[in-house]
Amino acid sequence: MGRFFELINDPARALGAYSSSSIPAHDAHSSLIKLNANESAYGPSPKALAAMREAIERGHLYPDDNAEILRDKLAERYQVRPEQVLVSNGTTALLGVIARTLLRPGLNAVTSECSFISYPMVMQAVGAELLTTPLREGGYDLEAILAAITPETRVVFLANPNNPTGTLVGADAVGHFLERVPPQVITVLDEAYCDYAQHFAVNRKVTYSLSLEHVKYDRNVIVLRTFSKAHGLAGLRVGYGIGPAELIAYLARVQDVFAVSSLAHAAAVAAFDDEAHVRFAVEQNALQLESMLRELSSLGFAVLPTWTNFLSLDVHQDARDFARKLRREGVLVRPLGAWGAPTQIRVTLGTPEQNRFFLDALRRALA
Repeated sequence: MGRFFELINDPARALGAYSSSSIPAHDAHSSLIKLNANESAYGPSPKALAAMREAIERGHLYPDDNAEILRDKLAERYQVRPEQVLVSNGTTALLGVIARTLLRPGLNAVTSECSFISYPMVMQAVGAELLTTPLREGGYDLEAILAAITPETRVVFLANPNNPTGTLVGADAVGHFLERVPPQVITVLDEAYCDYAQHFAVNRKVTYSLSLEHVKYDRNVIVLRTFSKAHGLAGLRVGYGIGPAELIAYLARVQDVFAVSSLAHAAAVAAFDDEAHVRFAVEQNALQLESMLRELSSLGFAVLPTWTNFLSLDVHQDARDFARKLRREGVLVRPLGAWGAPTQIRVTLGTPEQNRFFLDALRRALA
């Protein structure tokens, strides 16, 4: 216990240290294959790179506080009003804004076990309680979540697809769920992997999401999406929320001033317009998934169906030790003990060369 322990507040004391999936600075230019953070293997759009180079020249000016160019483009694409869109410093920051706006000690939110690691973190930071329900067949159990809601519940977090399991809740199931959620509860539909999921849904002939329709029907819903995944801008931190205009206005009050840098804003605008680059990224990801599933099946792995750019594998041994073995073989993966899955690892789908390297390392680690 240090000399500042008595000075910090209770939520800060309760927060545990979080080990991010970033490579330490001394490893950043090493030969390690980085498959632990669900980043796009195909990088940012060349148009986004050009936009960033141009924006550097205006680096002495403050950014647009509302990120209006991007906000208006999002509103036009998704056929909502601009005041229904809030652009943020990544969706993880927006989750913190939601928690600070809607929650406080004595209130709670509900989600599933083995879901996005930021949910418990933002809840602890505001001193509210997070209630979790068990997985069902590797994914969310919406009936259990409904049963867990109390009069003190203000938020339900649904990651769809879910990180780290990669599983999906279908559009009809989500719609039926929202019809039964009490009126004092805001449902956060966290769709960080929506571009991958939509591509898989078309190929698999199912409906992925009707989240924006729920917004248009003025339900108590906030849809979160990000430029960190298929758009390849994870390092720039740009995300956004779409929801009822009144609620978005309250969130905007709580969000930091100048939350999105000029560089990030310019890159996101260009990346959003470059639909061909996103299409290339999701198509290549789907091809690599097919190849990886064949190889992993030949090694005896039963892999959860994924709708994302990553796989969850049960290695039937301590996942942290196994991840260390893979690191010694030159590959970084994510052990899922912190998510309550002590024998599972999460592996990002990389380029064909990266995936072959991983499979060779996996064979050596298993041996």
